[in-house]
Amino acid sequence: MLFTPLKAGALTLSNRMLMAPLTRARADLAHMPNDLMAEYYAQRASAGLIVTECTMIAPDTSAFVTEPGIYSPEQVTAWKKVTDAVHAKGGKIVMQIWHAGRAAHPLLNHGAVNVAPSAIAISGDIQTPSGKVPHAVPHALTTAEISTLVQAFASAAKHAIAAGFDGVEVHGANGYLIDQFLRDGSNQRTDMYGGTMENRARFLFEVLTAVCAAIGSERVGLRLSPLNSFNSMIDSDPLGLIAFLAERLNDFKLAYVHLMRADFFQQQTGDVMPVARANYKGVLIGNMGYSSDEAAAAILDKKLDAVAFGTGFLANPDLPARVRAGAVLNQPDQATFYTPGAKGYTDYPSMQAV
Repeated sequence: MLFTPLKAGALTLSNRMLMAPLTRARADLAHMPNDLMAEYYAQRASAGLIVTECTMIAPDTSAFVTEPGIYSPEQVTAWKKVTDAVHAKGGKIVMQIWHAGRAAHPLLNHGAVNVAPSAIAISGDIQTPSGKVPHAVPHALTTAEISTLVQAFASAAKHAIAAGFDGVEVHGANGYLIDQFLRDGSNQRTDMYGGTMENRARFLFEVLTAVCAAIGSERVGLRLSPLNSFNSMIDSDPLGLIAFLAERLNDFKLAYVHLMRADFFQQQTGDVMPVARANYKGVLIGNMGYSSDEAAAAILDKKLDAVAFGTGFLANPDLPARVRAGAVLNQPDQATFYTPGAKGYTDYPSMQAV
């Protein structure tokens, strides 16, 4: 089942082994993509779909120092090298558009204050050019500022299409801005953007409405992580939240919904996949810890439609071919996940080179 085609909105995917978004921090300090990134993504063009690493929709919103952006004409031009390289190998690629929210820090962003639905900081420290410092307390967004950010997502989507991407994935997961609005541990507003699930989801729905209007809903995906506690995230009713979101997302006619099924830190538990499947009628992609056998069985049983693999693709540029052949997989080198240069990035061998 992993190697059957899949129609996801406007996208026809050659297989159901997707490459999950993976922060790799190989852009420069101006958040410009480069030739090395083009090589990396092109190496992985055999994925049914590549989802890029999180990409900044606006300047001065960095959380990782050298993640890429999509807010300037120069970045659009630079990204064209990436999309051209992937398309030349027959691949499909969408850009994950992202705002870090309270996960950004003034020391990474020329002093710009980080923002969030509520003035609640992430616990612990963040790495900055000045070393590790505590996460900053964010500025609680005004309704006018929220409206500006909605339009920034729409502009980023237009820029992604101009750069040659096949679509975008809206990042609503892992404790970044949209997720910060969705979950009641980080959203303690008392206005129209806080309180009920409907209100907490308002920002997400406004972003999706604007992005779909900008590029067409059939080229828009969404990633969610209702259980993941990364970035100090928690919700009092994650299963209720995903049931509500899954049902409401049917109205948007998205290309797909991409759901992270677990918590990195195992602080929150629950089985969100069947809840999503029961309520969402579109293409559902599962992610987090799937083996190829489990993924194939889940697709066969119609529990989901495709699976996104993260570190599997990171270490195996030809992952679908290796799985089909039953070949041994390269093991990922965690020490090079975020380090500069080609080591641990573009030097993982393919089967032919082993």
